Amino acid sequence: MPQSPDRILTGILLMIGFTVTAPVMDSFAKMAAATIPVGQIVAARFLVQVAVLLPAAAILGCLSRPTLPEAGLHLARAMLILMATGAFFTALGTLPLADAIAIFFVEPFILTLLGAIFLGESVGWRRVLACIAGFAGAMLVIRPSFSAFGTVALLPLVTALCFALYVVLTRQVAQRLHPVALQAWTALAACLVIVPLLAGASGSGITPLDPVWPSGVAWVWLAGVGLAATVAHLFISAALRLAPTAVIAPLQYLEIVAAAVLGWLVFDDLPDPQALAGIAIIIGAGLYVFVRERHLSRLPPPPP
Repeated sequence: MPQSPDRILTGILLMIGFTVTAPVMDSFAKMAAATIPVGQIVAARFLVQVAVLLPAAAILGCLSRPTLPEAGLHLARAMLILMATGAFFTALGTLPLADAIAIFFVEPFILTLLGAIFLGESVGWRRVLACIAGFAGAMLVIRPSFSAFGTVALLPLVTALCFALYVVLTRQVAQRLHPVALQAWTALAACLVIVPLLAGASGSGITPLDPVWPSGVAWVWLAGVGLAATVAHLFISAALRLAPTAVIAPLQYLEIVAAAVLGWLVFDDLPDPQALAGIAIIIGAGLYVFVRERHLSRLPPPPP
């Protein structure tokens, strides 16, 4: 059954909300990485999400007990998002924020292909061209990171693949579950994996996993990672309930705009003219998908 224009428009707007909020999480993670092991930052991200979403789901009355297949999907999603988050937060310890996200942006193109292969979603040639244009814009932002930073530049590519698979699994289960319950169960599954891992690594000297006691402002950074991640992934879960993957995938390129702004304001990483040209292409590709969907579905203009 075709989805209504109103649902698709709402899904697009929610996806834009995700692209703005996700770089805020990354900024907090980059600041925390100066003194906190990456595994502990990842754990804080999911512990805060559980603390916020489990009570919220209970209050909303949507916290139904998952079936065995659903529990398996939650665990699979948890493993994928743990790998994606761990790889990306590790990269942020070395790479500039905008560079890391630019490398990550092979993900929407991967996602569009996976949506066609595994979910049977229709992908027109115009949307494929929009993905390619967005990818080309992202490539303009990427520097020869291998010579400057070494193999750490590969970590955002690992994140891209894991996150694309995570979104495909989300698309399969998001139609049946409330987004608050969906994210609550997945965060709980992630905690059941990462917390025992950190406890076992305590005192081991394994730098990424050996936890430390945060001091001072580090508590703020850890809380910020969790809260921003919670909001961002509620946005994307709700968006995937309302709009096809092929529609919202190119919109993820808008995330690099927020990343560039935050990188400049927080870390003093000012994009050069080549990067700005790439960002302009990315914005154009994302906006094209929005305008194209409005045209095909005859959506009303958005409110001012």
